[in-house]
Amino acid sequence: MKKVAIIPARGGSKRIPRKNIKSFLNKPIIAYSIEAAVESALFDEVMVSTDDEEIASIAQKFGAQVPFIRSEKNADDYATTVDVLIEVLNAYQEKGEEFEYGCCLYPTAPFVNASILQEGFSLLKENNRDSVFPVLPFGFPIQRAIKIKNDRSIALFQQEHLHTRSQDLERSYHDAGQFYWFKMEPFLEKKKLWTDNTEVIVIDELKAQDIDNPVDWALAELKYKLAFHEEK
Repeated sequence: MKKVAIIPARGGSKRIPRKNIKSFLNKPIIAYSIEAAVESALFDEVMVSTDDEEIASIAQKFGAQVPFIRSEKNADDYATTVDVLIEVLNAYQEKGEEFEYGCCLYPTAPFVNASILQEGFSLLKENNRDSVFPVLPFGFPIQRAIKIKNDRSIALFQQEHLHTRSQDLERSYHDAGQFYWFKMEPFLEKKKLWTDNTEVIVIDELKAQDIDNPVDWALAELKYKLAFHEEK
């Protein structure tokens, strides 16, 4: 029952330069993902897929393997996560190594820890899922989302909920962008990380932050400090 953690970390990042190895509270942000995977004691291999020598060096320093360099084709702005995972798995297969389970763990997910990785794997295995990943509740009901028209007037996307009480609307969630556990056979067959047999873990809003710009980065550091303080 071999398991691999795959951390995709390309060198190019336009909105936050060198994002994957930028210092997050005095440590390269990718180090948090590597250390969580290692500390979980779940994986036969914790690897980083990168096209960048500096990222590879830092990844190895914190305990990951970099058995091969990512292809130029899968290091541009258009390569998908699935493309990268398939390239990695094909490269391992060429070396005669195969895995039953995989976990795609993003390099900018400092809130991930060994415990949630263990929980995700337990759900994947015990409930016989194709995949498992964490989600966050939307902070406001999406049924009452507003669109701005060309003339700057507004309309609801779902006009029928104009007068519906918030507490009567169905709760909605979004991908936390942290990791995906997946069973190898259905993933390689369907080439999808979300299927009709996917389960999620609902996490606290303090335990995640999408990081796309410097403001997001500052918010993530603040949330991390608050979350860490609360746990103490």
